[in-house]
Amino acid sequence: MKDVNVGICGLGTVGSGTFNVLTRNARLIAGRAGCSINIIRIASRRPRDDMDLGDIPFTTDIFDVVNDPSVDIVVELIGGYDTAKELVLAAIRNGKHVVTANKALIAVHGNEIFDAAQKAGVVVAYEAGVAGGIPVIKAIREGMAANRIDWIAGIINGTGNYILTEMRAGREFAEVLKEAQELGYAEADPTFDVEGIDAAHKLTILASAGFGVPLQFEKGFTEGISKITPYDIAHAELLGYRIKHLGIARRREDGIELRVHPTLIPQSHLIAKVDGVLNAVLVDGDAVGQTMYYGPGAGDEATASAVIADIVDVARAVSIGSEQRIPYLGFEPEAVEDLSVLPMEDVHSAYYLRITALDRPGVLANISSILSEHGINIESIMQKESELKDGRIPVIILTHTVQERQMNQAIEELEALADTDGQVVRIRAENFN
Repeated sequence: MKDVNVGICGLGTVGSGTFNVLTRNARLIAGRAGCSINIIRIASRRPRDDMDLGDIPFTTDIFDVVNDPSVDIVVELIGGYDTAKELVLAAIRNGKHVVTANKALIAVHGNEIFDAAQKAGVVVAYEAGVAGGIPVIKAIREGMAANRIDWIAGIINGTGNYILTEMRAGREFAEVLKEAQELGYAEADPTFDVEGIDAAHKLTILASAGFGVPLQFEKGFTEGISKITPYDIAHAELLGYRIKHLGIARRREDGIELRVHPTLIPQSHLIAKVDGVLNAVLVDGDAVGQTMYYGPGAGDEATASAVIADIVDVARAVSIGSEQRIPYLGFEPEAVEDLSVLPMEDVHSAYYLRITALDRPGVLANISSILSEHGINIESIMQKESELKDGRIPVIILTHTVQERQMNQAIEELEALADTDGQVVRIRAENFN
């Protein structure tokens, strides 16, 4: 077996973690891979004073790695879309295998990248792009190969999970977000995290690997957590639920659901107990039932663990001269189904509603009548006299499962009532039965 040579592009959090673990555990990793894995070139925008690269050649031009004929595997850890795409496609053209942690790249450009890699006969591995160090892609593509996967749901953004966890103590969103930024959990511009874009990238990949469909990021529904209040978190708890920011993909006969939004989950469910910056993914298969994968969804060495697992998989094949063993999305190209992503209006869910009502006789009857007219059954209703203020009182309603289209129509009528004030707060609920 020949040694396998690796070139690392990017020395940020994940890049430095990958370098450190690869060098620290070199002997152990070689024993598992069946060959030595050598870092022979590193590229980054600038050197890092806190890292000793030894005699490994360093360059500020990432394309030096791609164009080095002795590099077998290009490890793309620069992030972003355009430059990363150019780098990966150049590596494929040069006949090099690619390992990436770039979920945005795969979610948006993965179809094109996988097609190019298939034609070139090289591997593009992306385990680290979803849920950090949790090997959920490997579990779906390999461990659950016998199953028809019906749905996937997960806490797949640690920043959002940290914020919602801390808000259970009554703290406001803005306060906790500022703290998350100070702790390094959130970026200076937190939009991707708190508005659900990062989670939507990851969910797109999970759905494609789980259902055998093309990557369709642009067609999913995304709603963030910036409008969640401590009031709603507390009242959800009183109803026996916890609010989590979930990515949910569900396979149906008429297509797939692909949605990211705040969600009420029963407090008794395991995933409701996943707090802080940790991630968890539920996968439901027809043979095995529900399984859950839990652990750190980010961080230098946690994510490096997944990057190196991919490097080892590719290195095993390279060292003995074999071709790719596992299809990119877990399905052979001819088996991929072009199922459409269903519009959000076609999704079925239960709902938590908070309606600000005027303190008048008959208000609850009017609200109930509108819901009933749209085929919406009420599971529970909560109204506290102590919360009456300026002639207005919050009414909390938990509904049975209903189509989103019906709920949209009902909310429009509720907001037009003379007996209500302002917008209706709507949070979807899932039981995962």
